[in-house]
Amino acid sequence: MIVTINKVGITGMGTVSSIGNDVSTFCNSLRGGKSGIKQTPIIKEPKISVDLAAKIEDFSFSDSIDRFQNVSEEKYDHAKRLGRRAPFVIQTSIISALEAWFSARLHDNKPLPERIGLIVAGQNSTQNYQYDLISKFRKNPEYLSPRYALEFLETNQIGVLSELFGIEGEGFAVGGASATGNVGIIKGYQLVHSGLVDVCIVTGVVADLSPMDIQGFINIGAMGGKKYIDQPEKSCRPFDTQHEGFIYGQASASVILESEISATKRGIPFLAEVKGYALNLDSNSSANPNVNGEAKAMLSALNQAGLSASDVDYINTHGSSSPLGDKTEAEAISKVFKDHRSDLWLNSTKGLTGHCLYSAGIVETIATVEQMRQGFLHPNKNLEIPICKDLQFCGTAAVDYQVDVAMSNSFGFGGINTSIVLKRR
Repeated sequence: MIVTINKVGITGMGTVSSIGNDVSTFCNSLRGGKSGIKQTPIIKEPKISVDLAAKIEDFSFSDSIDRFQNVSEEKYDHAKRLGRRAPFVIQTSIISALEAWFSARLHDNKPLPERIGLIVAGQNSTQNYQYDLISKFRKNPEYLSPRYALEFLETNQIGVLSELFGIEGEGFAVGGASATGNVGIIKGYQLVHSGLVDVCIVTGVVADLSPMDIQGFINIGAMGGKKYIDQPEKSCRPFDTQHEGFIYGQASASVILESEISATKRGIPFLAEVKGYALNLDSNSSANPNVNGEAKAMLSALNQAGLSASDVDYINTHGSSSPLGDKTEAEAISKVFKDHRSDLWLNSTKGLTGHCLYSAGIVETIATVEQMRQGFLHPNKNLEIPICKDLQFCGTAAVDYQVDVAMSNSFGFGGINTSIVLKRR
């Protein structure tokens, strides 16, 4: 009996971020070490103690969507109607998902609607939207838009994107704190690999934080930005001895996962193959990371991929710039890769984009795939004195390097550990 292995790969990608509102610009920014972190009031009122962020600035939905008009006027018109009066987090999801959809050429030859799935990787994405309405609501409860009952729910993302792309397969929203993006990719992979769908869109949503959310992170010591308040680009310092916490970033990012059978039938190449993954818990309700849990995720992902530690060329680390988080991940990497550490390159995309929270895993998967495809490794912009000497971190400038096998890590509060293994095609 011949056993067919249902390989799964990425056939399309799209992003809206602080360093580029499309994948090409994003990739050029990575190579050039461009930081999206600026001194900007995160929240105007009330005043809080951190004023640095990598926010999506000067975003115009109408300008962003115009570039798709010549690709498919029908899809363009539909997207414009859905997004014209939608919240910011919906508008950015539409743009990143459209770019991924068109780059996978699904507008030319898509599977049947019931063979397409949708994963929205996001949680609490309407916090600031709701916060902004509170004062008006208190004055006049009837002020609320009739659509509010739809728009404060995460399922609004599912409804809008499924309508736009005519999706009738499985669809749902997932959350995993800072690991949400990777959780979304893992669940999308499972849908495609199991044969429930041929194609799955995975969209990571913008974290539009409210003042209460920001202050909450400050209160537990998770957020940095005080030491380098006058030097914003130096504030996010993954694995550097001067790190002090994560810097808030914003991005929407989307990937198209597709079975090899479907991609071959449509004549679309994989940008990269998803070889393996892992998702495990620490039995821990706190924010502190766990060496054993992170090591277990990396080992499990390698095992599922059928690879050994020595096969990995590069890790896009979680690398949040949190002192405890960076130290824990460095220990876990040393534990897993042992003698291979000197041949293994490491960097952190968050040093340029800030921590994009729910979408971070997808942003960093796109960064990893682009580095594999373009043959370079982006810099660790602010890594001046590494916290450990036995790991090989990328320096302050990009280097030409061909990665064949890469790993992308994301770890979240509540003991959520994820790792994804990618192979160049």
